[in-house]
Amino acid sequence: MIPFSSTIKFFGVILVAVLAVTDVAGQTISRSQEISEKEGVPVLIKHLPDWEKKRESAIFVNKPEELSTYLDERSILTAIDFIPGTEAVIASYPEGKLLIIEFTTPQASADADQRVLAALQSQPAQGFFYRRIGNYNVFLFDANDENAANALFEKIKYEKVVQWLGAEPGLFANGESERDFIVGTSSLFISTVIVIGVGFGAAVVIGVITGLLFFFYREQRRATTPSFSDAGGMTRLNLDGLTPAESTGKLIGK
Repeated sequence: MIPFSSTIKFFGVILVAVLAVTDVAGQTISRSQEISEKEGVPVLIKHLPDWEKKRESAIFVNKPEELSTYLDERSILTAIDFIPGTEAVIASYPEGKLLIIEFTTPQASADADQRVLAALQSQPAQGFFYRRIGNYNVFLFDANDENAANALFEKIKYEKVVQWLGAEPGLFANGESERDFIVGTSSLFISTVIVIGVGFGAAVVIGVITGLLFFFYREQRRATTPSFSDAGGMTRLNLDGLTPAESTGKLIGK
């Protein structure tokens, strides 16, 4: 049988857990899809300029109605389609009130960027500045200094890293990607063709040089021969009577 004190402790833990996800106003605190394991805060907050100083005052939202709650009614926000999975963080700076909206895909961020730019063309911005940084669509409200706004935008950190869980698609058993395999195979093929071409050319050049040397050697030898002989200087029978008779007067034994 479970002791009564243990039962009280159990329900007390449940009550604390429920209160932990509820703010003092009775509204449920927004939870991020990405939480830093080290600091325990949404990763989006860590990308704020000087986020260590703003971690306590920064406001994280993931619902469209929360933007109106914390930023009042601003017409430019109607151009933002706050689809499920979209997250945002709001922080106050001396330059103005900074809003960073992160979309789940680059396409969603690009679509929002086009709508915001189209809205700015029809109605120029008054009192705020805008820039797209990676998948972030960034606004600075209640600001008048463009240089200060740009300097603040430059401090925003966009550090998304794609890491495959397990083997990366497109890799072979040895860890080589398909692109590397194609590049390596092409390089090997080109190198083989070059080596064969160079070898063939060298063989032709050596053959020509050897043939010329042999030709000149035979020409020189033929020039030193006293008479032409189609037998290559060998003794032949004078059956056709064309070879002149040689004097035998000086032969030994005659």
